[in-house]
Amino acid sequence: MRQGVFLKAADILESRQDEVVSWLARETGATFGFAMFQMHFVPGLFRQTAALAYAPIGQVIPSDVGAFAMGLRRPVGVVGAIAPWNAALILSARSISSPLALGNTVVLKPSELSPYSGGLLWGEIFTEAGLPPGVLNIVTHAPGEAAEIGDELVENPSVRRINFTGSTATGRKLAEAAGKHLKRIVLELGGYNPLIVLADADLDFAVDAAAFGAFLHQGQICMSARRIVVERPIAEAFVGRLAEKTNGLKAGDPKEHDTIIGPLINEGALESVKSRVEEAVAKGAKVLAGGEATGSCYHATLLTDVPEDSEFARIETFGPVAAIEVVDSADEAVERANATSYGLASGIITSDADKGLALAQRIEAGIVHVNDQPVGDEPQMPFGGVKDSGWGRFGGRAALEEFTELRWITIQRTPRHFPI
Repeated sequence: MRQGVFLKAADILESRQDEVVSWLARETGATFGFAMFQMHFVPGLFRQTAALAYAPIGQVIPSDVGAFAMGLRRPVGVVGAIAPWNAALILSARSISSPLALGNTVVLKPSELSPYSGGLLWGEIFTEAGLPPGVLNIVTHAPGEAAEIGDELVENPSVRRINFTGSTATGRKLAEAAGKHLKRIVLELGGYNPLIVLADADLDFAVDAAAFGAFLHQGQICMSARRIVVERPIAEAFVGRLAEKTNGLKAGDPKEHDTIIGPLINEGALESVKSRVEEAVAKGAKVLAGGEATGSCYHATLLTDVPEDSEFARIETFGPVAAIEVVDSADEAVERANATSYGLASGIITSDADKGLALAQRIEAGIVHVNDQPVGDEPQMPFGGVKDSGWGRFGGRAALEEFTELRWITIQRTPRHFPI
């Protein structure tokens, strides 16, 4: 039954494409391209998840005492899911799909900035798809009221797992609170994601990859390339081309199909990006492209010579801004890539795949893409970060570990001898 529900939900979502794309633009400022990316991703996620309902849930384990021993998995019960606004459709769908497919019930709290496209929409779709009442529960709230709901999910003993996607600061608070209740939590948090461009890279491809990785959805993606590290022999040519491309990215109304840079999510986000860039420039950073706002849009921006003591160099800036660093070797590139407390995603562009793989294994990140930029996801992959970017994994077999309990059950078929 669970498989059929997810397959039908995928079909229903696809039938409502135009409506959902419109909601994503209205609630989150998603451009047409990014909204369509989400619309293609989520039906695939649901169809992948449908198979999870029939995943093997146990194993037979050899026993030294003659028992028939099994490790069996069962649903944990109630899962609390807290989803963000930035990729509202994908990240809310991801937060509920594996827990539901594995037999749990879910309480979903979407962001107050995307209550429909990241929450109430799923109530409509899964009801139509045949999910029984009470299995998926959606709690929305007004701005400033998230803490009360988060506290309830953490403290209520009926909730046995929590998954959260959002900022590192909030994730840390949730983890600390959950720890007091011995409650497991899956966290996918922020990232200061590097893109390494080696001297042997295809220049045209590297420029296109860097622009996509840095500026898709106005850089409001946890995987966005924040630091572009390029080897010196190609630095001048690469930086010149990337700056030219960056200056040509259209900013404006996300409902216009050729818009690349839409509005930031709210005025607070715009002011945060502005202040981080202004502080970096005041301390010596140089603007290579962009560096200004038009209305609620902050133009795609490239910086260089960003001082280490600036907020921009230390803290994830959720906007269409990336910093370029020039290094003398691949080893130095890896060293710079690891010089952050974050560890979510990264990319390496090189014509030598073996070299790329060797470097990838030295990068401190949960996700490394060789010959690609950092932004990427597939439903069946073990998505997640290390260090301050979280713990646990969404997707594929990893979800089985996160959203079920493993129990050891034995059957003693012959009487045992007890020494007392």
